[in-house]
Amino acid sequence: MSAATPPGELPKPTSSERERSAALANVIRAELHASGGVLPFARYMELALYAPALGYYTGGLHKFGESGDFVTAPELGHVFARCLARACAPILEATDGEILEAGAGSGALAADLLLELERLGCLPKRYAILELSTELRARQRETLQARAPHLTSRIVWLDSLPSSGFRGVLLANELLDALPVERFRIRNGNVVRLGVGNDDGQFVWCELPASAGLTTRVQALALSEGYESEVGLAAEAWVRSAADALEHGVLLFIDYGFPRGEYYHPDRTTGTLMCHRRHRAHADPLIIPGLQDITAHVDFSAIATAGREAGLEVLGYTSQAMFLLGGGLDEVAAALMTGDDRTRLTVANEIKKLTMPQEMGELFKVMALGRGVTTPLRGFAMQDRRGRL
Repeated sequence: MSAATPPGELPKPTSSERERSAALANVIRAELHASGGVLPFARYMELALYAPALGYYTGGLHKFGESGDFVTAPELGHVFARCLARACAPILEATDGEILEAGAGSGALAADLLLELERLGCLPKRYAILELSTELRARQRETLQARAPHLTSRIVWLDSLPSSGFRGVLLANELLDALPVERFRIRNGNVVRLGVGNDDGQFVWCELPASAGLTTRVQALALSEGYESEVGLAAEAWVRSAADALEHGVLLFIDYGFPRGEYYHPDRTTGTLMCHRRHRAHADPLIIPGLQDITAHVDFSAIATAGREAGLEVLGYTSQAMFLLGGGLDEVAAALMTGDDRTRLTVANEIKKLTMPQEMGELFKVMALGRGVTTPLRGFAMQDRRGRL
Protein backbone atom coordinates (compact mmCIF):
# COMPACT_ATOMS: atom_id res chain seq x y z
CA MET A 1 0.00 0.00 0.00
CA SER A 2 1.13 3.56 -0.69
CA ALA A 3 0.40 7.01 0.64
CA ALA A 4 -2.12 9.00 -1.40
CA THR A 5 -0.63 11.14 -4.17
CA PRO A 6 -2.36 13.79 -6.31
CA PRO A 7 -2.62 12.40 -9.87
CA GLY A 8 -0.68 15.40 -11.20
CA GLU A 9 2.37 14.35 -9.17
CA LEU A 10 2.60 10.80 -10.57
CA PRO A 11 5.76 9.81 -12.46
CA LYS A 12 5.46 10.82 -16.12
CA PRO A 13 4.99 7.95 -18.58
CA THR A 14 7.72 7.27 -21.09
CA SER A 15 7.00 7.78 -24.78
CA SER A 16 6.46 4.04 -25.29
CA GLU A 17 4.13 3.91 -22.26
CA ARG A 18 2.12 6.84 -23.63
CA GLU A 19 1.75 5.06 -26.97
CA ARG A 20 0.56 1.87 -25.31
CA SER A 21 -1.89 3.73 -23.08
CA ALA A 22 -3.22 5.66 -26.09
CA ALA A 23 -3.77 2.39 -27.97
CA LEU A 24 -5.73 0.97 -25.02
CA ALA A 25 -7.72 4.20 -24.70
CA ASN A 26 -8.73 3.81 -28.36
CA VAL A 27 -9.91 0.24 -27.67
CA ILE A 28 -11.98 1.48 -24.74
CA ARG A 29 -13.43 4.37 -26.77
CA ALA A 30 -14.42 2.02 -29.59
CA GLU A 31 -16.33 -0.23 -27.19
CA LEU A 32 -17.76 2.78 -25.43
CA HIS A 33 -19.07 4.13 -28.75
CA ALA A 34 -20.53 0.75 -29.68
CA SER A 35 -22.33 0.68 -26.32
CA GLY A 36 -24.10 3.98 -26.86
CA GLY A 37 -21.56 6.32 -25.30
CA VAL A 38 -21.22 4.94 -21.77
CA LEU A 39 -19.52 1.81 -20.41
CA PRO A 40 -20.30 0.38 -16.95
CA PHE A 41 -17.29 1.04 -14.76
CA ALA A 42 -16.78 -2.70 -14.22
CA ARG A 43 -16.24 -3.15 -17.96
CA TYR A 44 -13.89 -0.15 -18.12
CA MET A 45 -11.87 -1.61 -15.24
CA GLU A 46 -11.78 -5.01 -16.95
CA LEU A 47 -10.39 -3.50 -20.16
CA ALA A 48 -7.92 -1.25 -18.31
CA LEU A 49 -6.48 -4.23 -16.46
CA TYR A 50 -6.96 -7.19 -18.80
CA ALA A 51 -7.42 -6.08 -22.43
CA PRO A 52 -5.26 -8.45 -24.53
CA ALA A 53 -1.65 -7.22 -24.82
CA LEU A 54 -2.54 -3.71 -23.63
CA GLY A 55 -4.12 -4.01 -20.17
CA TYR A 56 -2.14 -3.40 -17.01
CA TYR A 57 -1.85 -7.09 -16.14
CA THR A 58 -1.68 -8.43 -19.71
CA GLY A 59 0.91 -5.99 -21.04
CA GLY A 60 4.64 -5.94 -20.42
CA LEU A 61 4.96 -3.47 -17.55
CA HIS A 62 7.10 -4.36 -14.54
CA LYS A 63 4.55 -4.41 -11.71
CA PHE A 64 5.98 -6.08 -8.61
CA GLY A 65 8.80 -5.14 -6.26
CA GLU A 66 10.69 -1.93 -5.56
CA SER A 67 11.17 -1.21 -9.27
CA GLY A 68 7.48 -1.77 -10.03
CA ASP A 69 4.26 -0.19 -8.77
CA PHE A 70 3.72 -2.02 -5.48
CA VAL A 71 5.24 -4.64 -3.19
CA THR A 72 3.27 -7.74 -2.19
CA ALA A 73 3.99 -9.87 0.88
CA PRO A 74 5.98 -12.56 -1.01
CA GLU A 75 8.27 -9.87 -2.46
CA LEU A 76 9.38 -8.74 1.01
CA GLY A 77 11.35 -11.91 1.75
CA HIS A 78 10.83 -15.52 2.80
CA VAL A 79 8.77 -15.22 6.00
CA PHE A 80 5.32 -15.03 4.41
CA ALA A 81 5.74 -18.12 2.23
CA ARG A 82 7.30 -20.19 5.00
CA CYS A 83 4.37 -19.50 7.33
CA LEU A 84 1.94 -20.20 4.52
CA ALA A 85 3.61 -23.54 3.85
CA ARG A 86 2.91 -24.58 7.44
CA ALA A 87 -0.75 -23.77 6.93
CA CYS A 88 -0.92 -25.67 3.63
CA ALA A 89 0.97 -28.81 4.67
CA PRO A 90 -1.79 -30.46 6.77
CA ILE A 91 -4.35 -29.82 4.01
CA LEU A 92 -2.07 -31.36 1.39
CA GLU A 93 -1.56 -34.40 3.60
CA ALA A 94 -5.28 -34.80 4.34
CA THR A 95 -6.32 -34.48 0.70
CA ASP A 96 -3.28 -36.05 -1.01
CA GLY A 97 -3.70 -32.98 -3.17
CA GLU A 98 -1.86 -30.20 -4.91
CA ILE A 99 -1.58 -26.42 -4.84
CA LEU A 100 -3.19 -24.15 -7.40
CA GLU A 101 -2.04 -20.54 -7.16
CA ALA A 102 -4.25 -18.04 -8.96
CA GLY A 103 -2.31 -15.02 -10.15
CA ALA A 104 1.26 -15.86 -9.12
CA GLY A 105 2.84 -12.45 -9.66
CA SER A 106 6.60 -12.71 -10.08
CA GLY A 107 6.67 -16.37 -8.99
CA ALA A 108 8.34 -15.54 -5.67
CA LEU A 109 5.58 -17.09 -3.57
CA ALA A 110 5.54 -20.28 -5.64
CA ALA A 111 9.31 -20.69 -5.33
CA ASP A 112 9.48 -20.11 -1.57
CA LEU A 113 6.35 -22.14 -0.88
CA LEU A 114 7.69 -25.15 -2.77
CA LEU A 115 11.09 -24.93 -1.09
CA GLU A 116 9.55 -24.75 2.38
CA LEU A 117 7.14 -27.61 1.68
CA GLU A 118 10.15 -29.63 0.56
CA ARG A 119 11.87 -28.86 3.88
CA LEU A 120 8.71 -29.92 5.69
CA GLY A 121 8.57 -33.19 3.73
CA CYS A 122 5.21 -32.31 2.21
CA LEU A 123 5.83 -31.48 -1.44
CA PRO A 124 2.71 -31.66 -3.62
CA LYS A 125 2.94 -33.78 -6.74
CA ARG A 126 1.90 -30.75 -8.75
CA TYR A 127 1.95 -26.98 -8.32
CA ALA A 128 -0.42 -25.36 -10.81
CA ILE A 129 -0.36 -21.66 -11.63
CA LEU A 130 -3.38 -19.96 -13.15
CA GLU A 131 -1.95 -17.00 -15.05
CA LEU A 132 -3.42 -15.17 -18.04
CA SER A 133 -0.48 -12.82 -18.69
CA THR A 134 2.17 -14.13 -21.10
CA GLU A 135 4.69 -11.66 -19.68
CA LEU A 136 4.05 -12.77 -16.09
CA ARG A 137 4.26 -16.45 -17.05
CA ALA A 138 7.70 -15.81 -18.50
CA ARG A 139 8.80 -13.99 -15.36
CA GLN A 140 7.44 -16.77 -13.16
CA ARG A 141 9.41 -19.36 -15.14
CA GLU A 142 12.57 -17.30 -14.73
CA THR A 143 12.05 -16.94 -10.98
CA LEU A 144 11.31 -20.62 -10.44
CA GLN A 145 14.20 -21.75 -12.62
CA ALA A 146 16.58 -19.49 -10.69
CA ARG A 147 15.34 -20.27 -7.17
CA ALA A 148 13.97 -23.83 -7.31
CA PRO A 149 15.31 -25.45 -10.51
CA HIS A 150 15.01 -29.00 -9.17
CA LEU A 151 11.27 -28.53 -8.59
CA THR A 152 10.23 -27.04 -11.93
CA SER A 153 9.04 -30.42 -13.23
CA ARG A 154 6.18 -30.22 -10.71
CA ILE A 155 4.93 -26.87 -12.03
CA VAL A 156 2.27 -26.43 -14.71
CA TRP A 157 0.48 -23.33 -16.02
CA LEU A 158 -3.27 -23.23 -16.53
CA ASP A 159 -5.45 -20.97 -18.69
CA SER A 160 -8.56 -21.42 -16.54
CA LEU A 161 -9.81 -22.98 -13.34
CA PRO A 162 -10.51 -26.71 -13.53
CA SER A 163 -14.21 -27.42 -13.90
CA SER A 164 -14.21 -29.97 -11.05
CA GLY A 165 -12.18 -32.53 -9.15
CA PHE A 166 -9.55 -30.27 -7.55
CA ARG A 167 -8.07 -31.55 -4.29
CA GLY A 168 -5.72 -29.56 -2.11
CA VAL A 169 -5.19 -25.82 -1.63
CA LEU A 170 -6.39 -23.20 -4.07
CA LEU A 171 -4.44 -20.10 -3.11
CA ALA A 172 -5.18 -16.51 -4.11
CA ASN A 173 -2.91 -13.81 -2.72
CA GLU A 174 -4.05 -10.30 -3.70
CA LEU A 175 -6.25 -11.58 -6.52
CA LEU A 176 -9.79 -10.59 -5.53
CA ASP A 177 -8.91 -6.90 -5.13
CA ALA A 178 -7.89 -6.74 -8.81
CA LEU A 179 -11.16 -8.10 -10.21
CA PRO A 180 -13.58 -5.57 -11.75
CA VAL A 181 -16.13 -3.95 -9.44
CA GLU A 182 -19.47 -2.26 -9.99
CA ARG A 183 -19.39 1.34 -8.84
CA PHE A 184 -22.54 3.01 -7.51
CA ARG A 185 -23.85 6.25 -6.02
CA ILE A 186 -26.89 7.10 -3.90
CA ARG A 187 -28.68 10.01 -5.58
CA ASN A 188 -32.08 11.32 -4.49
CA GLY A 189 -32.49 8.16 -2.43
CA ASN A 190 -32.02 5.91 -5.46
CA VAL A 191 -29.19 3.61 -6.46
CA VAL A 192 -27.34 4.83 -9.56
CA ARG A 193 -24.80 2.70 -11.43
CA LEU A 194 -21.65 4.62 -12.36
CA GLY A 195 -20.13 4.32 -15.80
CA VAL A 196 -17.43 5.87 -17.96
CA GLY A 197 -18.02 8.23 -20.88
CA ASN A 198 -15.85 10.27 -23.22
CA ASP A 199 -15.68 14.08 -23.16
CA ASP A 200 -13.39 15.67 -25.75
CA GLY A 201 -10.97 12.74 -25.62
CA GLN A 202 -10.98 12.40 -21.83
CA PHE A 203 -12.70 9.63 -19.86
CA VAL A 204 -15.29 10.98 -17.43
CA TRP A 205 -17.75 9.59 -14.90
CA CYS A 206 -21.34 9.11 -16.05
CA GLU A 207 -24.49 7.64 -14.58
CA LEU A 208 -26.45 4.59 -15.74
CA PRO A 209 -29.63 2.94 -14.47
CA ALA A 210 -28.88 0.29 -11.87
CA SER A 211 -30.04 -3.26 -12.44
CA ALA A 212 -32.66 -4.72 -10.13
CA GLY A 213 -30.04 -6.96 -8.55
CA LEU A 214 -27.61 -4.12 -7.85
CA THR A 215 -30.43 -1.93 -6.54
CA THR A 216 -31.64 -4.62 -4.14
CA ARG A 217 -28.12 -5.30 -2.94
CA VAL A 218 -27.29 -1.66 -2.25
CA GLN A 219 -30.66 -0.65 -0.81
CA ALA A 220 -30.23 -3.30 1.88
CA LEU A 221 -27.18 -1.35 3.12
CA ALA A 222 -29.27 1.76 3.96
CA LEU A 223 -26.56 4.19 2.86
CA SER A 224 -26.75 7.97 3.08
CA GLU A 225 -27.40 10.42 0.25
CA GLY A 226 -24.35 10.90 -1.98
CA TYR A 227 -22.62 7.76 -0.73
CA GLU A 228 -20.36 6.12 -3.35
CA SER A 229 -18.78 2.69 -3.19
CA GLU A 230 -18.36 -0.63 -4.94
CA VAL A 231 -19.83 -4.11 -5.15
CA GLY A 232 -17.41 -6.88 -6.14
CA LEU A 233 -19.69 -9.07 -8.23
CA ALA A 234 -16.79 -10.44 -10.29
CA ALA A 235 -14.93 -11.55 -7.15
CA GLU A 236 -18.05 -13.33 -5.90
CA ALA A 237 -18.48 -15.05 -9.26
CA TRP A 238 -14.83 -16.13 -9.18
CA VAL A 239 -15.33 -17.66 -5.73
CA ARG A 240 -18.33 -19.62 -7.00
CA SER A 241 -16.29 -20.94 -9.94
CA ALA A 242 -13.47 -21.94 -7.61
CA ALA A 243 -16.00 -23.68 -5.36
CA ASP A 244 -17.27 -25.67 -8.35
CA ALA A 245 -13.70 -26.80 -9.00
CA LEU A 246 -13.06 -27.84 -5.38
CA GLU A 247 -13.78 -31.47 -4.56
CA HIS A 248 -11.86 -31.70 -1.26
CA GLY A 249 -9.69 -29.02 0.30
CA VAL A 250 -9.46 -25.29 0.93
CA LEU A 251 -9.75 -22.01 -0.92
CA LEU A 252 -7.35 -19.63 0.84
CA PHE A 253 -7.70 -15.91 0.17
CA ILE A 254 -5.23 -13.26 1.38
CA ASP A 255 -6.19 -9.70 0.51
CA TYR A 256 -6.90 -6.27 1.91
CA GLY A 257 -10.48 -5.66 2.90
CA PHE A 258 -13.14 -5.61 5.58
CA PRO A 259 -16.31 -7.34 6.73
CA ARG A 260 -19.42 -5.64 5.34
CA GLY A 261 -20.12 -3.46 8.36
CA GLU A 262 -16.69 -1.84 8.03
CA TYR A 263 -16.64 -1.84 4.23
CA TYR A 264 -19.77 0.31 4.07
CA HIS A 265 -19.03 2.33 7.19
CA PRO A 266 -20.96 5.63 7.28
CA ASP A 267 -17.68 7.57 7.13
CA ARG A 268 -16.32 5.68 4.08
CA THR A 269 -18.47 7.74 1.73
CA THR A 270 -16.23 7.56 -1.35
CA GLY A 271 -15.61 3.80 -1.34
CA THR A 272 -12.31 1.97 -1.49
CA LEU A 273 -11.25 2.33 -5.13
CA MET A 274 -7.52 3.02 -5.40
CA CYS A 275 -4.86 3.16 -8.13
CA HIS A 276 -1.13 2.49 -7.84
CA ARG A 277 1.76 3.62 -10.00
CA ARG A 278 5.43 3.54 -8.97
CA HIS A 279 4.56 3.18 -5.28
CA ARG A 280 2.25 6.16 -5.35
CA ALA A 281 -1.46 5.80 -4.68
CA HIS A 282 -4.32 7.96 -5.93
CA ALA A 283 -8.05 7.63 -6.58
CA ASP A 284 -8.48 8.44 -10.30
CA PRO A 285 -8.90 5.25 -12.37
CA LEU A 286 -9.82 7.18 -15.53
CA ILE A 287 -6.32 8.45 -16.35
CA ILE A 288 -3.39 6.62 -18.04
CA PRO A 289 -5.32 3.37 -18.68
CA GLY A 290 -3.05 0.35 -18.75
CA LEU A 291 -0.23 2.10 -16.88
CA GLN A 292 -1.59 1.82 -13.34
CA ASP A 293 -3.13 -0.81 -11.14
CA ILE A 294 -6.79 -0.31 -10.22
CA THR A 295 -8.04 -2.05 -7.09
CA ALA A 296 -10.91 -2.11 -4.62
CA HIS A 297 -10.90 -3.59 -1.14
CA VAL A 298 -12.59 -6.94 -0.63
CA ASP A 299 -15.95 -7.28 1.10
CA PHE A 300 -15.16 -10.48 2.97
CA SER A 301 -18.76 -10.87 4.13
CA ALA A 302 -19.79 -11.11 0.48
CA ILE A 303 -17.01 -13.62 -0.21
CA ALA A 304 -18.17 -15.76 2.72
CA THR A 305 -21.77 -15.64 1.45
CA ALA A 306 -20.70 -16.61 -2.07
CA GLY A 307 -18.75 -19.55 -0.67
CA ARG A 308 -21.63 -20.76 1.50
CA GLU A 309 -24.09 -20.50 -1.38
CA ALA A 310 -21.72 -22.67 -3.41
CA GLY A 311 -21.69 -25.34 -0.72
CA LEU A 312 -18.48 -24.44 1.09
CA GLU A 313 -17.88 -23.92 4.79
CA VAL A 314 -16.15 -20.82 6.16
CA LEU A 315 -13.27 -22.42 8.04
CA GLY A 316 -11.57 -19.27 9.29
CA TYR A 317 -11.23 -15.51 8.97
CA THR A 318 -8.64 -13.33 10.64
CA SER A 319 -6.03 -10.63 10.09
CA GLN A 320 -2.79 -11.41 8.29
CA ALA A 321 -0.83 -10.77 11.49
CA MET A 322 -2.86 -13.28 13.51
CA PHE A 323 -2.76 -15.81 10.67
CA LEU A 324 1.04 -15.66 10.49
CA LEU A 325 1.42 -15.81 14.26
CA GLY A 326 -0.93 -18.77 14.46
CA GLY A 327 0.78 -20.43 11.51
CA GLY A 328 4.25 -20.71 13.01
CA LEU A 329 5.83 -17.27 12.69
CA ASP A 330 7.93 -17.92 15.78
CA GLU A 331 9.41 -21.08 14.23
CA VAL A 332 10.08 -19.35 10.93
CA ALA A 333 11.69 -16.35 12.60
CA ALA A 334 13.95 -18.56 14.72
CA ALA A 335 15.09 -20.45 11.62
CA LEU A 336 15.81 -17.28 9.64
CA MET A 337 17.45 -15.31 12.45
CA THR A 338 20.55 -17.49 12.51
CA GLY A 339 22.61 -15.35 10.12
CA ASP A 340 24.64 -12.19 10.69
CA ASP A 341 23.31 -8.93 12.10
CA ARG A 342 22.31 -7.64 8.68
CA THR A 343 20.27 -10.77 7.96
CA ARG A 344 18.54 -10.60 11.32
CA LEU A 345 17.67 -6.94 10.78
CA THR A 346 16.27 -7.72 7.32
CA VAL A 347 14.10 -10.50 8.72
CA ALA A 348 12.94 -8.33 11.62
CA ASN A 349 11.93 -5.54 9.24
CA GLU A 350 10.05 -8.02 7.05
CA ILE A 351 8.13 -9.35 10.05
CA LYS A 352 7.22 -5.82 11.10
CA LYS A 353 5.82 -5.00 7.65
CA LEU A 354 3.82 -8.22 7.57
CA THR A 355 2.37 -7.96 11.07
CA MET A 356 2.29 -4.38 12.38
CA PRO A 357 -1.22 -2.84 12.32
CA GLN A 358 -0.02 0.30 10.54
CA GLU A 359 1.64 -1.82 7.83
CA MET A 360 0.03 -5.00 6.38
CA GLY A 361 -0.85 -6.79 9.59
CA GLU A 362 -4.38 -5.51 10.14
CA LEU A 363 -5.58 -4.24 6.75
CA PHE A 364 -4.83 -7.58 5.09
CA LYS A 365 -7.14 -10.44 5.99
CA VAL A 366 -7.05 -14.18 5.45
CA MET A 367 -10.14 -16.29 4.75
CA ALA A 368 -10.41 -20.05 4.30
CA LEU A 369 -13.38 -21.69 2.61
CA GLY A 370 -13.41 -25.48 2.49
CA ARG A 371 -15.11 -28.67 1.48
CA GLY A 372 -14.65 -31.94 3.35
CA VAL A 373 -12.02 -30.52 5.71
CA THR A 374 -12.37 -31.51 9.36
CA THR A 375 -8.88 -30.70 10.67
CA PRO A 376 -8.63 -27.27 12.39
CA LEU A 377 -6.50 -24.87 10.35
CA ARG A 378 -3.38 -23.76 12.16
CA GLY A 379 -3.40 -20.18 10.87
CA PHE A 380 -6.63 -19.41 12.72
CA ALA A 381 -5.57 -20.94 16.05
CA MET A 382 -4.76 -17.62 17.76
CA GLN A 383 -7.74 -15.64 16.55
CA ASP A 384 -10.81 -16.33 14.44
CA ARG A 385 -13.08 -13.43 13.40
CA ARG A 386 -15.84 -15.35 11.66
CA GLY A 387 -18.29 -13.80 14.09
CA ARG A 388 -17.66 -10.37 12.55
CA LEU A 389 -18.72 -11.41 9.07
